[in-house]
Amino acid sequence: MVKHIVLWNFAAGFSEEEKAEAAKKMADLLEPIRKLVPGAAEIQVFRNRFASSNREIALISTFETAEALAAYQNHPAHVEAGKYIRSVTCDRACMDYEF
Repeated sequence: MVKHIVLWNFAAGFSEEEKAEAAKKMADLLEPIRKLVPGAAEIQVFRNRFASSNREIALISTFETAEALAAYQNHPAHVEAGKYIRSVTCDRACMDYEF
């Protein structure tokens, strides 16, 4: 299994309402891709609510294989989602690992 974790902050100048709207849209774009990519076991988007964190939004996903992760990353729905996500976020950090 492969865990794929991506963390972002929202772009500067977003109000709390705009952040909530952007987080919902990110979830609406990313989470359904699980049904489109064979081997995608979990895709979830979470908005941070704790002051102890230094990122505002996270994508936590699990794939059966590295090939399934690659298929997800290249899937047209993910590519389209990425365009929106890049327009509302900054400070991206990513970690993938096998478990």
